[in-house]
Amino acid sequence: MEVQGRGELQLAVLIETMRREGFELTVGKPQVVTRTVDGKIHEPVEHVTIDVPEEFVGNVTTLLATRKGTMTDMVNHGTGWVRLEWRIPARVSWASDGVHDRNARWGHHALQLRRLRPVFGDIRLRQNGVLVADRRGDTTGNALLDLEQRGTLFVGPGVEVYEGMIVVRTPDPTR
Repeated sequence: MEVQGRGELQLAVLIETMRREGFELTVGKPQVVTRTVDGKIHEPVEHVTIDVPEEFVGNVTTLLATRKGTMTDMVNHGTGWVRLEWRIPARVSWASDGVHDRNARWGHHALQLRRLRPVFGDIRLRQNGVLVADRRGDTTGNALLDLEQRGTLFVGPGVEVYEGMIVVRTPDPTR
């Protein structure tokens, strides 16, 4: 059975209720519900209003532009804060990939679901990643020396690792 819903709270209540009633379930990565209109796939688009200090306008603009966002309005009232209005695809949910956490440091936001629009195309959500061990065994200094240039090491030499264990975190250029 597949369950579709909108909002973290709505789904959290449903999941907790099902768990308490004895259902066995798994929860996966959220996916946007699309519709076919006139033979073309359409996705929901959200209207985001962000109040942000002037010094963070560039950061927010970069972050949302890389997620296929379109700025619809920008107002600087001369108070040190700027109001930005964006139209973004719902699949780059404001709460995903740390966008909400970053904005909590930058300013205030509100979003509202607007309408369906044709799919914007591929969106690369993550600019950072991890490197994982491809086999079980002990790490070696020579192997880690090469990996150290690509990011932050989570393990040192001589540490026993398992297949699929995260060994290196690569940097995120937007932070």
